[in-house]
Amino acid sequence: MLRCTPFLLFDGNCAEAMTFYHACLGGKLTLTKLADTPMKDMFPKEKWERLIHANLISGDIEISATDWMASPTFDPVQGNTTAIFVIGEGLEELKVVFDRLKDGKNNARLQELHEMPFGTYGQFYDKFGVQWIFKGGAKR
Repeated sequence: MLRCTPFLLFDGNCAEAMTFYHACLGGKLTLTKLADTPMKDMFPKEKWERLIHANLISGDIEISATDWMASPTFDPVQGNTTAIFVIGEGLEELKVVFDRLKDGKNNARLQELHEMPFGTYGQFYDKFGVQWIFKGGAKR
């Protein structure tokens, strides 16, 4: 079953922001540095201490986040630092919604759904300029 959560993108201060939100909201906070994942070699070493994923769950509140990894190709500016994060079981479940939402004319940031070490991943901006990020579970 698909579910959505807000997704926040920070420019190197994701751990600080999510720790603050955790102090305010309580719950369980998970922080994962890029250096602690098999994907670290896909990025320059100066990004390894950034968070590749953060997740805060407090009751019915869930917030996911990351540090910005696309610089200098794309700079973080107000407006592209939030997204709707769609989480599903895998490629088959995500693909139907992904293909319906993506805008064929606005594909500057399109990453088709593809397999990563952590599971299925894809992202785009829709025709209204809203950023969508999709993640599915890893293949078994």
